[in-house]
Amino acid sequence: MYPIILLSVLGIVTLFLGFSKSKNILLPAVLFFLVLALASNFVEWNKGPLLYFYDMLRVDNLTLAFNGIVLLSAFMIVAISGGFQDNPDSEPAEYFGLMLFSLVGALMMIGFEHMIMLFIGVEILSVAMYILTGSNKRNLRSNEAALKYFLMGAFATGFMLFGITLIYGATGSFKIAHIQGFASNIQANSQPYILYAGLLLLLIGMLFKVSAAPFHFWTPDVYEGAPTIFTTFMSTIVKTAGFAALFRLLSTSFSGIYSFWWVVIAAIAVLTLLVGNIGATSQNSFKRMLAYSGISHAGYMLIALTALTKPSQSAIVFYSFAYSLSTICAFGVLMLVSKEKTFEGQPNERYEAFNGLAKQNPLLAFVLAVSMLSLAGIPLTAGFWGKFFIFTSAADRGIIWITVVAVLMSAVGIYYYFRVIIASYLREGDMIKIRVAPFYQLILLLATFLTILFGLAPGIFEGLI
Repeated sequence: MYPIILLSVLGIVTLFLGFSKSKNILLPAVLFFLVLALASNFVEWNKGPLLYFYDMLRVDNLTLAFNGIVLLSAFMIVAISGGFQDNPDSEPAEYFGLMLFSLVGALMMIGFEHMIMLFIGVEILSVAMYILTGSNKRNLRSNEAALKYFLMGAFATGFMLFGITLIYGATGSFKIAHIQGFASNIQANSQPYILYAGLLLLLIGMLFKVSAAPFHFWTPDVYEGAPTIFTTFMSTIVKTAGFAALFRLLSTSFSGIYSFWWVVIAAIAVLTLLVGNIGATSQNSFKRMLAYSGISHAGYMLIALTALTKPSQSAIVFYSFAYSLSTICAFGVLMLVSKEKTFEGQPNERYEAFNGLAKQNPLLAFVLAVSMLSLAGIPLTAGFWGKFFIFTSAADRGIIWITVVAVLMSAVGIYYYFRVIIASYLREGDMIKIRVAPFYQLILLLATFLTILFGLAPGIFEGLI
């Protein structure tokens, strides 16, 4: 609860800091605010479960673990933003304020105990992201991406709200515990069609947020059109919060009707894996490839939801953490490289932009290689263990067929992840020495170190949640 209160207040403080004559104070101030929120998050560790705001918000170790991933990711993303100093038209106070407010929405989604709290969290997060996606007002791609995201997001929100309405009509409550009690005591001869319809509509709205197929069509265009720093925010924090909310919904409220929804989630997981991995193979833009990569990783996390065994909880937390670290590194290197090269008047985000990277910038090439290896699930990286835990949870449930599909799609993923590694180390190019700010470099090294650390010692997570 403490991070929600702090970020709400400090978001307003950030907006007022925008009136100061020097904008240089904004970046260190926001980083300090995020450290404060991250520290306050663990004050209640091992004290839960606790309920706040008229029993609408739950705090337990699982909530705090997801909160920690979101806040640490936000700290790293803000740190590599450079305070938006490179863009004279930017309004850093507004950007940082919206990012802090969106974090409030993400934390509400993670810890909700009431459907209204879930809806408010989704809307706070979504509205902020619509604005940030279109923040580069002079760029037509950014404007188009914001419009697509807003229109499709509005439709998804409508489905979600209608689903919540039907669930309330079937159960008579918005509270998670009451819905769980109703779903667990459905008589064998009853036909709770309204509850089933409400759950399906709610899932449509939530699966849109995590870019699961067939609700993924917005993802490549929005990822490509949005400023890269906000694409990074979207691909890590929004996805983590979305899966945390989905896990709480399915493992708590609707565990009593698992036999109904697991087939739906399994089918969507397989479709998402196919669309994400096959779609990524045909991309020439590294940024669009990462968009399809994000779709495919949503498929892997959906497998953990499909299994819903005892290891699923720790598996989805670990996977979210590993994916966030690797994605921040990948986009962090992309921002540096694309600033130095252009293609058709735009920052060059194609694979060719990385040609010869290792020769002139060996550190950046190493960071990029580790992030790609982790996303591909290569051993000795956190991504390998993330996939291993996901597959283990599916095997425990006995759905081996979905694990076979996931392993085959992982093999496909190696092709497109290794394309950028080959470009960096084996291709010749006109790459120049890129100057990297020390703090930016430190953040990339920290994320890379954590990726390798959890690849070597994944057991650190055991017993924490």
